[in-house]
Amino acid sequence: MADDEKRILEMDHYEHGVVLNALNEYRNDVLAEGRTTDLIDEVLLKAIDAPTKKEKKRKCRGEDR
Repeated sequence: MADDEKRILEMDHYEHGVVLNALNEYRNDVLAEGRTTDLIDEVLLKAIDAPTKKEKKRKCRGEDR
């Protein structure tokens, strides 16, 4: 994958929590083995700080604005 190529994942609140827990458990396993967690830390922080996207709600015709 090229350095400038990015991936965007859409997930709900529950799925986001599953990803965070999985990354954290993997990080703990790697720490227990005495290995470095630099890359895992970066990915975990990106997942924690990922922006949310609010869904736009459309108004029905005739509703007050």
